Amino acid sequence: MTLPRPHRHDVVLAVSAFLGGLLLWSLGLYTQRESPLPAWATLVPLTVICAQALFRRSLPLTTLLVGTAALVADLFTLGNLITLLVFTDVVYAAVLYGSARTARRIPVIAGLLTVASTVIFLVLLQDPEGLLLGVLVGMITIAPAITAAVIRNHRAAADMARLRAEQTALLAEMDRVQAVTAERGRMARELHDMVANHLSAIAIHSTAALSLNDPSTTRDALGVIRENSVAGLAEMRRLIGLLRDRGEDQLPAAAPTLDGLEALVAQARTNGASSGLTFALDDRRTPGGSLPAPVELAAYRIVQESLTNALKHAGRGQVRVALGQGPGSALTVTVTSPFGHRAGPRAPGSGSGLVGIRERVDLLSGTVEAGPAPGPPDGPATIWCVRAVLPVHDDKEPPA
Repeated sequence: MTLPRPHRHDVVLAVSAFLGGLLLWSLGLYTQRESPLPAWATLVPLTVICAQALFRRSLPLTTLLVGTAALVADLFTLGNLITLLVFTDVVYAAVLYGSARTARRIPVIAGLLTVASTVIFLVLLQDPEGLLLGVLVGMITIAPAITAAVIRNHRAAADMARLRAEQTALLAEMDRVQAVTAERGRMARELHDMVANHLSAIAIHSTAALSLNDPSTTRDALGVIRENSVAGLAEMRRLIGLLRDRGEDQLPAAAPTLDGLEALVAQARTNGASSGLTFALDDRRTPGGSLPAPVELAAYRIVQESLTNALKHAGRGQVRVALGQGPGSALTVTVTSPFGHRAGPRAPGSGSGLVGIRERVDLLSGTVEAGPAPGPPDGPATIWCVRAVLPVHDDKEPPA
């Protein structure tokens, strides 16, 4: 068995104690007046207990057992004061560095030992001096054990407080990261939804202007490009205003609502006219009903993104936007468009639009479906359908 390496402080303590005990022995200073053993025998328990003190941190229980044996052996010699002092440190180290079970038992055993030794001294000596000897036993056993127990409890409390502080800091950092991630996602959705529609129209009409050698068509395309450029610039300025720190005298910019769907569909109608697309809005909501602002914003952005995708990919035909809601029920948003290859200029897509739609719906605990579906009897055989169901909750009762 390989002994653990002693701590440097324990080495200093053991060597200093041994040298101090050796000095007392050389001067003839003992704790007892007479003994049947020679004077040099005092050095044996001193050497043993000082050697064991080297492992007071790594082997606290073993050190206590060997130190106790050394102290008992010291009682049969002339005695050395350093042996007693080192034993008190051994008791202290056993409680401080030992296991929790050992730390609980040593003070109890020390107390019982002190009481028993006091009674024995009083019975044997028949003199009050036995009480003083009992106090001495308590000083070298109970006092260091209680002191170490108090320090151990303080260290445990400090470690627990440090652990709680680290956990609190970790949770705060996780909350901060989640908040930043959520805010970045919201900003990305807003930026995509506000600008993608205008940029898609610009890409389609600029491609048409470059591919068709017709002055009137080019002039019309340039007009649409300018209109969408101005609108996109205004939306970008609005987003930048939202990101900047607002002063106390500034009001937050109004979020889009479903009241603006007519204008949104009209703009899509203008942008898609050259591609053979027509647009229709069918609002079947209950008149006079009000929706929470997050629901209106999500529905508006879903329609906006669906119209943008239709301008990019839909074949010739009608794009239909339908809204439905009964009293107290969820809002249903359905956007259908012709599915198939379309001749002429098309804008490239990144696929982030559908991701943004799903994120908005998930935030409201709703459902969304997007993909090909059978068309109506009097229309194309296959259509592209985006259908989102947005639960409507009372502002005072957030969704579970």
